[in-house]
Amino acid sequence: MSTKDDLARVLSLHDSPYHGLTLCLGSFSANPGQDAVDAVRTFMDRIHFTHVRNIKHLGNGDFTEVAHRACEGSVDTTGIMRAYAEAGYQGYVRPDHGRHLWDENTTNKPRPGYGLYDRALGVQYLLGAWDAFRHGA
Repeated sequence: MSTKDDLARVLSLHDSPYHGLTLCLGSFSANPGQDAVDAVRTFMDRIHFTHVRNIKHLGNGDFTEVAHRACEGSVDTTGIMRAYAEAGYQGYVRPDHGRHLWDENTTNKPRPGYGLYDRALGVQYLLGAWDAFRHGA
């Protein structure tokens, strides 16, 4: 599922509010031709769980995960949080993967992509955006 058309096709297979999405915006945004904010607004009533993640597209077509702040990468994470807040989204939001920061778990063989500090920073950034948009900023 890498395009908005793909998501629409899968959701059309069974038109039920219980047939929904776990929308991973990092994975979806790996395709630079897709607009994550538009996808959130389009499928809002079918998104049950979301991973909000920022990635940066590289010149060779690859991408890398970066901090959650919108200015760090290619994904409009604040626009995504605005879309969720304006719609009154009540599903689950997770900051998704995190980088390992400040020598985190260097002795205990860390799980790649699940750094505690970066995910904590990410959730606080997303909550700050959520609060700002929910309260009229």
